[in-house]
Amino acid sequence: MKNKIKFSLLITCTILMFSHCIGQININKISNKVKSQIPKQKKEGSSALSNDQVIKGLKEALNVGVNIGSEKASAIGGFLKNDLIRIPFPPEAKAVRDKAMQWGLDTKVEKFERTLNEAAEEACKTAAPIFINAIKNMSVSDGFKILKGSNNAATNYLKQQTNTELYNLFLPEVKKAIEKVKLTAYWEPLVKKYNQSTRISGKETIETDLNKYVTERAVLGLFKLVAIQEKEIRENPMKRTSDILKKVFSSLDPWKVIFSKFS
Repeated sequence: MKNKIKFSLLITCTILMFSHCIGQININKISNKVKSQIPKQKKEGSSALSNDQVIKGLKEALNVGVNIGSEKASAIGGFLKNDLIRIPFPPEAKAVRDKAMQWGLDTKVEKFERTLNEAAEEACKTAAPIFINAIKNMSVSDGFKILKGSNNAATNYLKQQTNTELYNLFLPEVKKAIEKVKLTAYWEPLVKKYNQSTRISGKETIETDLNKYVTERAVLGLFKLVAIQEKEIRENPMKRTSDILKKVFSSLDPWKVIFSKFS
């Protein structure tokens, strides 16, 4: 009986040791495979990204974002049908809208809001060259800081560096668009009637600069669309449509690539 127990223990220990060895072998295989997938850095850092390359990649991503964003914004319904960038009735003129609705001018209010967005869509047909020129001339000293920042870090940097310049350059285009879609023809009857009623009651009249309002909202809307494209380029390798985009942004996700091979 004791011999049988000893024999059983011996067999059990042998099996456990064998299983451990097999497990260790498998772990070693996986470890070696992972190591083989990690990009090997060449001597003297020749494979490392330079700051100039990163800056070039960031500007390229912004160019892509502006081109796609401008195309989407300038399409029919590009602003009106996109809740993310749709331009509402001027907030400071909310009283005008409320009064107009009370007077039964719903159709005129709706037409004004639709034309307001059409003005932005029309202006955005000329936006891409203006934005791309601003990107080209944008000064960037630390590309790595932006690259390793948030998903919209490059867009935010562009906004900080060029917002005033873009507004001043874009304003004339908005004025042309407003004239083309005859926006003021829908605005003036509403605000004129409201101001007449406020003068009688002694309240303050409304004076809204539509050129300023549409320009500010159009530029803001474009920045939002560019930010979406930047995020996609950062997260989706399929969106990296040039060699520089692939080189720069693939540096952000080597571990994502490695572990996807084991999923």
